[in-house]
Amino acid sequence: MKNIDVNGAEVGHSGTDVVVAEVEYIESDKLNALEDVDKSLKGLLDGLGSKDWVLLCETLNNVRRFSIYHKEALNDILDNVISLVVKALKNPRSAVCKTTIMTCADIFKAFGDNIIDSLDPLLVQLLLKSSQDKRFVCEAAEKALIDLTVWVSPVLLLPKLQPYLKNRNPRIRAKASMCVSRSVPRLGTEGIKDYGIDKLTQIASSQLSDQLPESREAARSLLLELQTAYKKSPVLAPKQDMPSDKPQILSWEQFCESILPKLSAQAVLRVTSITKEASVSGL
Repeated sequence: MKNIDVNGAEVGHSGTDVVVAEVEYIESDKLNALEDVDKSLKGLLDGLGSKDWVLLCETLNNVRRFSIYHKEALNDILDNVISLVVKALKNPRSAVCKTTIMTCADIFKAFGDNIIDSLDPLLVQLLLKSSQDKRFVCEAAEKALIDLTVWVSPVLLLPKLQPYLKNRNPRIRAKASMCVSRSVPRLGTEGIKDYGIDKLTQIASSQLSDQLPESREAARSLLLELQTAYKKSPVLAPKQDMPSDKPQILSWEQFCESILPKLSAQAVLRVTSITKEASVSGL
């Protein structure tokens, strides 16, 4: 019988059987509540700091249980927990990494906006993990990033994401672009206007010519969302010298041309007009 390690690799042995620890990746809805909350809480930080990776994974799953069933118990030590979770995200063992990423997703769901001040180191690690080649780690990180955009308010999250849109790594830019594209619609029309539709349009425009197709597709999706929001709440043209009974409203085309360089505006309008024509022809 072959011995398989947690990364799926065959383990060789000579004469004696090798005992291989197994880690089960448990979905959130399959996790049970803790039987002894106080006892588990006392050992939580030590377990998260353990060099025994099996104990570390067990403790990470306990963090998930706390987040789902007993989140109030973590309030006083949440910053310490997150610091140790960040450390675990850097662990080279894939089993630890994936379990930690699943822990992040449950923390986002439980604590939402309350983790915003501790988010930066988590965010950079999740963007890195979602950009790597190890598929099952990458997929888990992508799912955690989706949960992040669902449970953390876009007003708070978008400023955290923006610096990564200019990252030197094109994969990180792509993942950040996808997060921005998912987060902006949650603002709603008024929220987009308050946040700054001009700023968001400029962000989307900058990603439209990015290296990876994921970035470009995210930018196209975002631009369509912004175009729809703009038509519901258009921008008034600057006041003219001659008074007018009726205020002049900038069309989407005029708006883009007023806030973007000429070539960028043309690229944006090409995307939004082509998609509009395609939707009309499909009726």
